[in-house]
Amino acid sequence: MTSHFESIEQVVTELAEAHYIADRALATVLFLAYQLQKPVFLEGEPGVGKTEVAVVMTRLFDTKLIRLQCYEGLDASTSLYEWNYPKQLLQIRLEEQDGKKIDEIEKIIYSSRFLIKRPLLEAILTSDEKPPVLLIDEIDRSDEEFEAFLLEVLSDFQITIPEIGTIKAKKRPIVIVTSNRTRDVHDALKRRCLYHWIDYPSLDKEYKIIMTKLPGIEDRLAEQVTRFMKKIRVVDFVKKPGISETLDWIQSIIAMHRQYLDEEVVVETLGCILKYQEDIKKFKEEIWANKDERATYI
Repeated sequence: MTSHFESIEQVVTELAEAHYIADRALATVLFLAYQLQKPVFLEGEPGVGKTEVAVVMTRLFDTKLIRLQCYEGLDASTSLYEWNYPKQLLQIRLEEQDGKKIDEIEKIIYSSRFLIKRPLLEAILTSDEKPPVLLIDEIDRSDEEFEAFLLEVLSDFQITIPEIGTIKAKKRPIVIVTSNRTRDVHDALKRRCLYHWIDYPSLDKEYKIIMTKLPGIEDRLAEQVTRFMKKIRVVDFVKKPGISETLDWIQSIIAMHRQYLDEEVVVETLGCILKYQEDIKKFKEEIWANKDERATYI
């Protein structure tokens, strides 16, 4: 791996140059994870920029992003490897026609060309060239059984395929594990990682994010949206809007050729920031119906 992240200040600077506004706490975790070669566990509400950290790290290290999207029922074979059975059966028939013996056929069909590489195996094999960024996204959506399996991989970054043998990563991938905290992740997994909670941004930070991600935007609109989002996140919604919703909303407003927020455009574009009908109804009935309350948002 080339020389990167030699100081925390450098991490902050490089992230900013890659259009990711990070506070010193996150920069410190990324710096230490790089120096200690440990996975990073990022937890926080949806849409606050956890996944984006892995994307930015990929650009900074000029490497490959390998993403494992977690879900209920995810197992070792789906995340690690599978044998290409149809291709193996076809090869068996061809080899039998050539008069090959069983042990000879087994050596042929249980080789790497018949192996379907899933994200974890791909991350181990890709490290022969340049350590990739391995994103294990939304680990809280997977089962506890998969968490237990993942402990082995994160500890040694090696796997054993019975028909081939043990495969070990030559260089450890840069690992980012994310969680939306829909359930508690086991302590054993967190112990193997450096932990950081990414919260909703402050007023100043969100303004900087908007101006960085959407250069050329009118200051007035950026300030209005920032204040609006800060205030709306105090409301007890099913799903509070994150930074991704903020950026989507502003782009929608610009696409409508509006230069600032007004009552009409807020109502028309509510679906950009609130993603549940219950939340939209609550906003309209409990907040927007009150003229005095409505005035504090614009």
